[in-house]
Amino acid sequence: MVTASLTNYRQSPRKVRLVASLIKGKTVDQALNTLMVTTKRASDPMVKLLKSAVANAKDRNISIEGFIIKECSVNQGLTMKRFMPGARGSAFPIHKKTSHVKLVLGPKHSAALAAPKAEKKEAKAEKPVKKAVAKKATK
Repeated sequence: MVTASLTNYRQSPRKVRLVASLIKGKTVDQALNTLMVTTKRASDPMVKLLKSAVANAKDRNISIEGFIIKECSVNQGLTMKRFMPGARGSAFPIHKKTSHVKLVLGPKHSAALAAPKAEKKEAKAEKPVKKAVAKKATK
């Protein structure tokens, strides 16, 4: 598993999530191609983030062949609060939102992830099944 993160990106999380949902579950090459043709403003920072994750994998001597984007989560970051002058000396608030993006690359099929699921199924099979006893309603 290889991660990369982008913090305090100056765009609202709602808009960035639209781009993040496009690349979830895709391979690295497919995601890069998708982001290159996307016309949203968040696509350029997402390309840089994806390339950063690939570089992190190379630094750790991990081959990214067969890797997919396991997780691409966008959370709300800091909110900058500004004020604009309004009528009769009042002030109107402006909230400039930021985003935190976390990208996780992982293998498409992992034997390590499949093993615990098999153990859980075996554990369920071993548990004794309790029989339900119907109670009579009293008046």
